[in-house]
Amino acid sequence: MRAAFSGRRVLVTGHTGFKGGWLCLWLRHLGASVTGYALPPSTAPSLFADARIASAAASVEGDIRDRAALDRAWNDADPEIVFHLAARSLVRESYHDPLSTLETNVIGTANVLEAARTRGSRIALVIVTSDKCYANQESDRPYRETDPLGGHDVYSASKAAAELVAASYRRSFFEREDALVSMATARAGNVIGGGDWAEDRLVPDCIRSLEGSTPIALRNPQAIRPWQHVLDPLSGYMLLGSRLLSADPDVRRSAQGAWNFGPAGDNARSVRDVAEAICRVWGHGEWLAAFDANAPHEAGMLWLSVEKASASLGWAGRWDFDESIRRTVEWYRARNRTDAARLCMSQIHDYSMVAA
Repeated sequence: MRAAFSGRRVLVTGHTGFKGGWLCLWLRHLGASVTGYALPPSTAPSLFADARIASAAASVEGDIRDRAALDRAWNDADPEIVFHLAARSLVRESYHDPLSTLETNVIGTANVLEAARTRGSRIALVIVTSDKCYANQESDRPYRETDPLGGHDVYSASKAAAELVAASYRRSFFEREDALVSMATARAGNVIGGGDWAEDRLVPDCIRSLEGSTPIALRNPQAIRPWQHVLDPLSGYMLLGSRLLSADPDVRRSAQGAWNFGPAGDNARSVRDVAEAICRVWGHGEWLAAFDANAPHEAGMLWLSVEKASASLGWAGRWDFDESIRRTVEWYRARNRTDAARLCMSQIHDYSMVAA
């Protein structure tokens, strides 16, 4: 990774978010020159502020829907590789503000693709979407990259639409012999880790309840998701990006397309399993079922096949379910007495040593 990214100019959209912040810290550690483009953090506290992400990346405030502002940031950064993470990222939020979800996730992605297409220089582009992009049949079979796309809710539909727009750009513009852009999309599972403070997301809700000594309210305790530590998918995004940066055109071509980066099969656990594991590591706590008959639809079962990434990229997640939970809880428990950036870098170091 250091050989691939040291000295590279990197643009990360969505750097004020949870995954984007961790990615900026890791890329800067590898010696990359990082620029971030995003709206201000949507939560307080935030990983962006606590881990001083602005010291790891040149931070540009802007809306991914604003093509002119994005172009200015792009021109200033002159990136060799772009990781596009800026998005509306919550299913339940899409029920309250569906139009903004569609504008951000679909038009925002199109803006990034168009900026890359019209730049006139060689660019590697990793478009991050979601495991929610699949037409979920509530099956116990993991979804593969060739499975149909779809979405019951607006958020899922927006991610499927982003995948379709990206695929159309790839086929129309980026697969030609003279193409300067190499592009892939990445679909990850449910990501956990320190520094996530989003509303209506399981781990932050657990931490807030535990810190407040109140029971954890679970809307769908039996729902199954592919849980993974944030460093797992980020390692996949960077590995994919390194292939797209290759000087070998055959390597670049082989990396284009859609890729799943999910956990091993035994990391697909229920919401109840996650809450109970967090309580065990925390040392106390309890949960209660908080069913709401009027709540919007949420998938009951969803998990990913990573056969393609394993076979073609040699990628695999490094931290299993228990280790991911332990590392996540350790981060939150230590945050009031240890510098947040140092906590993140310590875990990045440990993860990298396992990967080596």
